[in-house]
Amino acid sequence: MATVAGAGDLPPPLTAADFLEFDKAQAALGHSLFYDTILSGNRNIACAHCHHPDFGTGDGLSLGIGEGGVGLGPERTTGTGPSRIAKRIPRNAPGLWNLGARDLDVMFHDGRLSRSDIFGNGFNSPAEEWLPKGLNSLLAAQAVFPLVAQFEMAGNPGENEIIGAVHDRIDAAWPIIAKRVRIEEKYGPWFVAAFDHIDAPDEVSIVEIANALAAFMAQEWTSIDSPFDLYLAGDTSALSADQRAGMALFYGKAECDTCHSGPLMTDQAFHALGLPAFGPGRTRGFDPYARDVGRMGESNRLEDAYAFRTPMLRNVARTAPYGHNGAHATLEAMVRHHLDPVATRAIWTPQDAHLPDAPWLAATDFVIQSDRLEMARQRRAITQKPRHLEDAEIKQIVAFLESLTGTTVDDPPFGVPKWFEP
Repeated sequence: MATVAGAGDLPPPLTAADFLEFDKAQAALGHSLFYDTILSGNRNIACAHCHHPDFGTGDGLSLGIGEGGVGLGPERTTGTGPSRIAKRIPRNAPGLWNLGARDLDVMFHDGRLSRSDIFGNGFNSPAEEWLPKGLNSLLAAQAVFPLVAQFEMAGNPGENEIIGAVHDRIDAAWPIIAKRVRIEEKYGPWFVAAFDHIDAPDEVSIVEIANALAAFMAQEWTSIDSPFDLYLAGDTSALSADQRAGMALFYGKAECDTCHSGPLMTDQAFHALGLPAFGPGRTRGFDPYARDVGRMGESNRLEDAYAFRTPMLRNVARTAPYGHNGAHATLEAMVRHHLDPVATRAIWTPQDAHLPDAPWLAATDFVIQSDRLEMARQRRAITQKPRHLEDAEIKQIVAFLESLTGTTVDDPPFGVPKWFEP
């Protein structure tokens, strides 16, 4: 590992060997499925509506607009009439970069999906023992959950057979989705051609669908050619003077690499940074608050309260807004929050959040801010100690973060299909 003056060791560069291998034919199939509304309960939303390359594989919103929304990206609206959204997505739509990495062990902001054999299927997930066997990666396991999430893709009770099955048991919906896909004229034969073990369309299950989605996402959004990656590989001219100064701060005085460590720039651990709270929160069944307790919701350990997973940072300049709830619109604001979370919370206003207008949800969007005791609990949980940097140094760190954008991110293997309609 190289070192930088005044800082610690730099990570080794990412290479193709750091990523799982996926079948190209399956990826092509997954590409079509990713942009197809067929996977949603009401056939009105695709994976791409919340994870679109024009918005860094996110949606450009603080909290997403799923089932019932209209349009794409920051201009997406909350719908009208009976089909309007019933709830905002509780968390920010994360970017999809480098999710095929071999060393990736945990996903979702609260880590509720991880590699484990606790249930005999390779994963510790919300589906527990009902998650089917045969999923080829952590990324494939992740892909099945938005399909059965009410406010993301499944729809509301009474609207379709998929959400009805979900309310029976989570795994009851996946066979319905699989049948819907395999009887489509173009998909049945496509699965037979792409998967060696599939001899007829009626053999297609949610496992093959998820594996195809994972193959596509991994091949489409592996990003290892940023100026920083080129620098790590030996091209010392790849970074500007400000970017090199920001790198020295990142791996030195600012100690960003305490959490954003290793080649993936994440410790895959959970930290309470005290981001300003708003939105419906990802509440538990017994929780009376519109709050988000983060990792504690999965672990049930008090020491995990309000802690969220450290994200990877490749292409971070493309994935605004930032934080588990998209509280900060810019990289500079997010860096400043890391430096002094308590002070940043004090000056944050609801206008800093990008939330499409939904008057019927307005009463609860920021209600948690008025709960004095809950706000005190969240402040006490903050683990980050204040650290001072000059304004010029903050700008240098932002410049370094901008150097993490891949040079070929705008020229992916597949791209957005011409038939996709936002």
